[in-house]
Amino acid sequence: MVDAALADGTAHRRSVFEVFARRLPGGRRYGVVAGTGRLLDAIDRFRFGDAELAWLEAEGVVRRPTLDWLADYRFAGDVTGYREGELYFPSSPVLTVEGGFAEAVLLETLILSVLNADSAVATAAARMVSAAGDRPLAEMGGRRTHERAAVSAARAAWIAGFSATSNLEAGRRWGVPTMGTAAHSFTLLHDTEEDAFQAQIDAMGAGTTLLVDTYDVTEAVETAVRLAGAELGAVRIDSGDLPTVVSAVRQQLDRLGATSTRITVTNDLDEYAIAGLAASPVDSYGAGTRLVGGSGHPTAGFVYKLVERADEDGSMRPVAKRSAQKAGSGGRKWAFRLLADGIATTERVVVSDAEPTLAGARQVTVPLMTAGLADHAHVGVAGVRAAREHHAAVVRELPQEGTRLSPGDPAIPTDLG
Repeated sequence: MVDAALADGTAHRRSVFEVFARRLPGGRRYGVVAGTGRLLDAIDRFRFGDAELAWLEAEGVVRRPTLDWLADYRFAGDVTGYREGELYFPSSPVLTVEGGFAEAVLLETLILSVLNADSAVATAAARMVSAAGDRPLAEMGGRRTHERAAVSAARAAWIAGFSATSNLEAGRRWGVPTMGTAAHSFTLLHDTEEDAFQAQIDAMGAGTTLLVDTYDVTEAVETAVRLAGAELGAVRIDSGDLPTVVSAVRQQLDRLGATSTRITVTNDLDEYAIAGLAASPVDSYGAGTRLVGGSGHPTAGFVYKLVERADEDGSMRPVAKRSAQKAGSGGRKWAFRLLADGIATTERVVVSDAEPTLAGARQVTVPLMTAGLADHAHVGVAGVRAAREHHAAVVRELPQEGTRLSPGDPAIPTDLG
């Protein structure tokens, strides 16, 4: 497309692209935007080096004038959209990219790959947080996804309300609090379970978390309390009929005097399993496989569509697809959240080339990048913290029915007025 547009003179026409989802996956009531800060960094760094240009030339992908253009590529346009951590709904204009056609269309795959993956994890995480109530969750999915995706998934989960991650790189790079427990291999390494527990206590102190389901849970709990005493921090359960096992372990800990020892459970948890443990004496959860896979929906379903472009005289023209079941809505858009007594009632989307105002509504669309420069409030460790705080605030705006896990209509309607 870039090659042809450069050749016919349309490559530099002012264009507006929009990221939105036609529907929410699986009949979910809301989605969570994540990956924005990572994306702004990625756009800033997006370049074609000598190796990439040489390959494009050798493969005959584009012609020499396009190679020369790519060699100097740097996005210099504007990006507006939803803050990271914000909730979105069908047809929400999550991200708007404005610039020349060629420079903006080139970012499509980058933008969608980041936002679709991170938002899928953040949405699943938010539903798990909702199901867990005031019980903390730890992200433990690093071994169930791509090594780089593991870091971004931990980041997205923390933005959506998880308390910590087992991924140390996410802690180093993004400031996500870290935690960890021993694996079954550590117990199997030692001649006895008692030897393994004692080694961990010697290294970490009595406040550590001991994994008690390698062999016999009842025997392991007795050994753990005998070695660590009532100061034993926690026990982790990773298998079995969790409601039954958790209840028995809680009763055993209390009988042994370890009344303050916590119980954390793992074992392929999703939001439904977590909700099913609401009445059990669980103190915290660890989620991995289902979380990093979006709990059955590994993509947010975002698309990147041209919604407005300049005519030859420079005037802007709304454009949109008309194909069946994929018809779009043209024009540059701005979003507002209408609230009543602090509770969201409507997602109002306004088509306007100039930034509008809407009295009494919260403006959802904010500047993210201007003339190719990212707003520093949205990037780095500080940007992640701000996104987490923003998510915690906006999720409280959901109406009660919006927190239901069952499939249904979006929590609030989108008004394309």
